[in-house]
Amino acid sequence: MTLEIVPVTNKRLLKAFIKVPWPIYKDDGAWRPPLVVERLMAFSPKSPVFDHLDWQAWIARRNGRPVGRITAQVDALHQAQHGEGTGFFGLIEGEDDQDLFDALFETAEDWLRHRGMQRIIGPINLNINQEIGLLTEGYDTPPYIMMGHARPYYCQRIEALGYQPCQRMLAYEAATDYPEPRAIALQRKRLARRIRLRPFDRSQKSADLERLRSIFNDAWSGNWGFVPFTEREFKALGRLLLMVVPNDLIWLAEIDSEAVGFIVMLPNINEATADLNGRLLPWGWLKLLWRLKVKLPASGRVPLMGVRRHLHEGPLGAGVAMSLIHKTGKAGLRHGILTSETSWILEDNSGMRAIMERIGGAVSKRYTVYEKSLGQR
Repeated sequence: MTLEIVPVTNKRLLKAFIKVPWPIYKDDGAWRPPLVVERLMAFSPKSPVFDHLDWQAWIARRNGRPVGRITAQVDALHQAQHGEGTGFFGLIEGEDDQDLFDALFETAEDWLRHRGMQRIIGPINLNINQEIGLLTEGYDTPPYIMMGHARPYYCQRIEALGYQPCQRMLAYEAATDYPEPRAIALQRKRLARRIRLRPFDRSQKSADLERLRSIFNDAWSGNWGFVPFTEREFKALGRLLLMVVPNDLIWLAEIDSEAVGFIVMLPNINEATADLNGRLLPWGWLKLLWRLKVKLPASGRVPLMGVRRHLHEGPLGAGVAMSLIHKTGKAGLRHGILTSETSWILEDNSGMRAIMERIGGAVSKRYTVYEKSLGQR
């Protein structure tokens, strides 16, 4: 059967690219179809990520039938930050066929070689501040919002091409009504005089979003693969967040009137869209609006959290983190959010892992980022 790799060059092909996963996961009860309209917005040339990202997407077809997909990206901000000839692959999906994976990766790798890249890392969808990593443990439960899902054979097919793990990340799941350990409660209360917590203030939306961006870019600047959020990117993200996140699920921590930490709990929209099959028309948008406005989903995800770097090594930094988690958990309970996922957390981030485990969190999923030297063909 003829296999062809087709570059995505127009909106018709982009829609086909977005729909590739549907038949691949048709018998997987844990997969959650993304909203097609949201995916079209994410891949729009107007999306601010493309201010610094050069990319190409491809669809694999057998006798005209889509059977797989992949992207390749070069991020100018990553090059500026790390000075590496590193490119990325992402959004990999495919049927269980090594020849198919060979053809997809050969295409992406060649595209990156022609742009001077010596190393490829992925999956990164589309840059480090979006979905990253391949699910390698936790296939039997649905992903939370903005987290990936995969077939178990994906890692085998990718590793067969010479890719090696270069980073592992974890998702922790915990009850929002966790029993707070006495030592944590005492420390949090002892530091309460120094740490002021306040919810996001929509009356100064632009200023608060900039505070969140500043904290994030500072807090994460030493992390693996870090690329800063641009102002345009964070404003766009803020617009999306504020459409679905109540004010009291976004908290800032201040010390001496300086914003030093923040946390965001995002209602798990995957729970609300599970039966929409990716469609908002004709009546899906009404169902989604009712589910988000009348009662939030019973689960939420903490996708963004940060404490300024100068506090990382001392008890005050841990106190800020624990205070933010406690406050957000109580707010989540008021909205009926019973469980939450904090993701992703680097496997070697012992400080954050210790905090999560002390409040009863457990690793629910593992993700792997792979790398390979491109060399010369």
